[in-house]
Amino acid sequence: MNKLLLELSRPAKRTLVMGVDICLALIATWAAYSLREESLHWPQGIQWWVYLSGPLIAIPIFIRMGLYRAIFRYTGLDALVTTGQAVGLYAALHLLLLQWIMWPVFPLTLGVLQPILFLLLVGISRALARFWLAGVGFGRGYEQGRMLIYGAGTVGVQTASAMGIAGGLKPFGYIDEDPAKIGQTINGLQVFSPAKLSELVKKFGITDVLLAIPKATRERRNQIIHTLRALHVHTRTLPALSDLTSGRVTVQDFQELELDDLLGREAVNLQVDLLASRIQGQSILVSGAGGSIGSELCRQILQQQPRQLLLLEHSEFALYTLHRELLGWCKSNASKAELVPLLATVVDRRRLGWICTTYRPHTIYHAAAYKHVPMVECNPSQGIINNVFGTLNMAEAAMAAGVSSFVLVSTDKAVRPTNLMGASKRMAELVLQALASQSGNCCTCFSMVRFGNVLGSSGSVVPLFRDQLAKGGPLTVTHSEVTRFFMSIPEAVQLVLQAAVMAQGGEVFVLEMGHSVKILDLAYRLVELSGLQVRDAQQPDGDIEITFIGLRPGEKLFEELLIGDNPMSTAHPRIMKAHEDFITWPDLQKQLQQLMQAATAEDESGIRSVLHTCVQGFHEQPF
Repeated sequence: MNKLLLELSRPAKRTLVMGVDICLALIATWAAYSLREESLHWPQGIQWWVYLSGPLIAIPIFIRMGLYRAIFRYTGLDALVTTGQAVGLYAALHLLLLQWIMWPVFPLTLGVLQPILFLLLVGISRALARFWLAGVGFGRGYEQGRMLIYGAGTVGVQTASAMGIAGGLKPFGYIDEDPAKIGQTINGLQVFSPAKLSELVKKFGITDVLLAIPKATRERRNQIIHTLRALHVHTRTLPALSDLTSGRVTVQDFQELELDDLLGREAVNLQVDLLASRIQGQSILVSGAGGSIGSELCRQILQQQPRQLLLLEHSEFALYTLHRELLGWCKSNASKAELVPLLATVVDRRRLGWICTTYRPHTIYHAAAYKHVPMVECNPSQGIINNVFGTLNMAEAAMAAGVSSFVLVSTDKAVRPTNLMGASKRMAELVLQALASQSGNCCTCFSMVRFGNVLGSSGSVVPLFRDQLAKGGPLTVTHSEVTRFFMSIPEAVQLVLQAAVMAQGGEVFVLEMGHSVKILDLAYRLVELSGLQVRDAQQPDGDIEITFIGLRPGEKLFEELLIGDNPMSTAHPRIMKAHEDFITWPDLQKQLQQLMQAATAEDESGIRSVLHTCVQGFHEQPF
């Protein structure tokens, strides 16, 4: 029956609800007369006009106040308040009209009693419709599992309410650390202590835990997540507090754990006060703006209120998508920054020169590069032309236009590289180091930012694992001992922004990232926090298998961030810098000429010869 009603057209549904309200108005009038007379009433004479006046006054008011535009199965407190206001207005008009027209025969008590009964009937009808149509409260809609909500604050309570409307998962109760709340009930759901978590999961078959603690510190979230891993429940989270601007939470807001949660350490914080002088009110250019790092650079730069943001991107679709997103952000945040989408490739020297001389950016963040190891290995000439000579083209255009600061986004794969992609990025670093060392160089300050694997970027292992997990596994790991330094995309971008402020020329900046993470441990963490078990020798009946496929050609067991052993501290406690060995510009120019000739001629052996000459520690593994 409810399915049949849900499939009706909107006009048909509104007509049906109006018919119900007309009946309720008549019933309220009959009940008011019967209660007043203490006997079942049957209208006579002029009393029929009293009956008819109810619907004639109520329906236009309900239409005007939008009660027939509401979707009953999603209605909440706001809709009930509006219903009360509408009935209140109806009561006043109904009483005044009947007192004016039928004053001698219309009892005053009836004018008070009838609206009260009408309000009760309308409110009950809306509540019943909500629960019935949503499949809530009648033993349906909870087949998928039971969920504990970690956090009994405002966000957690709103979440439980939203789950009640949508069905699916059944909210079983709350977990909260506040002693004043433990043992209490909120909207029929009990609040439990975190110490009871394991017992609740085992005793009541809890399948999911939702983290509704947007104000919790990263350290506290990590502690909670570590506890949940051992319970094998599907752990999800709500968006950050800054994203909950609407004040309402829906089931659609549930997300898999944030990438920062998987990182397992405190995120690096940005020192915003150091950025204002470099970004606020300035013209900023981001090359490779449509990529994972470039797009996040643009988002964070916009928050620092630049005068102009130049989005340089080779992919038309990526540029269109980013430009539309940033336009929406500027509109919603009343930002006056000018957004300029620029289709260009970094191998086009003329186009880059025109852009820099026309717009005169104050700072350039150079994130345009080919970064996927197998792709560059299969296309070595294009990787060299884009990564090495694209950087040179961008740098020379910056110098010619008097750009104040130029920051290269690099990678830990540039340190003693074992593949062409890493070697090409180290060559790009050498270009900037050589240019920075030239006496009499223009005012452009060159610096490089080197960081490890970025969680969530294209090519990252985490999206791959999640895709494999969704398909039922197996999760593929190259080697049981392979380790990587990991950081989130926002952290990587913050490092890039910070480097531009602290750079004096020629430095390589790296993030002090603590201990590297074993890829195998990351795979286990993802499986366990998805509410599943890894199938291995200890758990032969587990859900997801992890298989080892062997190191890929050019892949290291571990990555490094520094070539030398002389890191120095900076103004930021988590950022280090190094002045690493480089080749002087006259000598490097000769090597670049040979490299360009080899790349243009598709001479792979010539490309490798130059790279082995210039790049310290380059030890290529055959593909």
